[in-house]
Amino acid sequence: MSRAEQPIVLGIETSCDETGVGLVRGHTLLADTIASSMDEHARFGGVVPEVASRAHLEAMTPTVESALSKAGLSWKDVDAVAVTAGPGLAGALLVGVAAAKAYAMGLGVPLYGVNHLAAHVAVDQLEHGPLPRPAIALLVSGGHSSLLLVPDVAREVVSLGSTVDDAAGEAFDKVARVLGLPFPGGPHIDRAAREGSETAIGFPRGKVDDGTLDFSFSGLKTAVARYVEANPQVSVPDVAASFQEAVVDVLTRKALQACAEHGVEDLLIGGGVAANSRLRALAAERCAAAGVRLRVPRPGLCTDNGAMVAALGSSLLAAGATPSSLDIPADSSLPITTVALTG
Repeated sequence: MSRAEQPIVLGIETSCDETGVGLVRGHTLLADTIASSMDEHARFGGVVPEVASRAHLEAMTPTVESALSKAGLSWKDVDAVAVTAGPGLAGALLVGVAAAKAYAMGLGVPLYGVNHLAAHVAVDQLEHGPLPRPAIALLVSGGHSSLLLVPDVAREVVSLGSTVDDAAGEAFDKVARVLGLPFPGGPHIDRAAREGSETAIGFPRGKVDDGTLDFSFSGLKTAVARYVEANPQVSVPDVAASFQEAVVDVLTRKALQACAEHGVEDLLIGGGVAANSRLRALAAERCAAAGVRLRVPRPGLCTDNGAMVAALGSSLLAAGATPSSLDIPADSSLPITTVALTG
């Protein structure tokens, strides 16, 4: 262990198209470095797994070295290594897991293979301190739309609801393509929507009153495509604003439904879509009206990053969790109920 008051954890994230490396001491962020291969995927209109895997291979060593340099640390200061073991793209995960095993073995420090979704919850601690227990977490990204009950992010995460088809971020990407906007679609729709009217078009709200905590955005995506096809002179800002409103309306309603059903007064929103300005604004408005405390990390911590992995690793270390063995797999379908691969 280093001589610091709290151990330093190196976190590695390679679940999709970004090579993220973070360094964390307790709840203090020391460095967060990202190498993105997004530009390589843009011409395909989506992430290509093989391209992502090769990009991770090329970026891993320089990204780790950059993070250490930014933090003013050397390898001897690292007390543990955490890595996303799943869920995610199988090939991309393998690159990160293999690198983390090598670093942990070479340094003689504990290894923690962690859950990508739980890491999106844990990262909020780097900005707002320890998580309330329990909390409801709404995680929204390109691959996931999930509602979770989080009694303790280092020990227990319970799934309350998830997407039955397209995730919210996936719907943003597909609608952006229909509107002729670049990939990834989220930031471009958010930007276009600021010039449009959220009430211009009454797009459907899937599963909003079905009594469950699940999500569905496939029907909404189809409704937008049909509207654009039927209206050649469509107003892109109005479609973007109306579509975005339909998504965030459902997300925030379901999140507050979860809080009410489980008697929880703290809501955390994470994942790439949590950077959306309208989602943040509507969540703040509705949480204030319902007497629910809202926590949302700054946008840079919402998207995939190594800091979130290091944050969860730090929580596991503080909780005395058993480290992972050096033969842990990369599990592309790792369930959210498995916070970490221990033992």
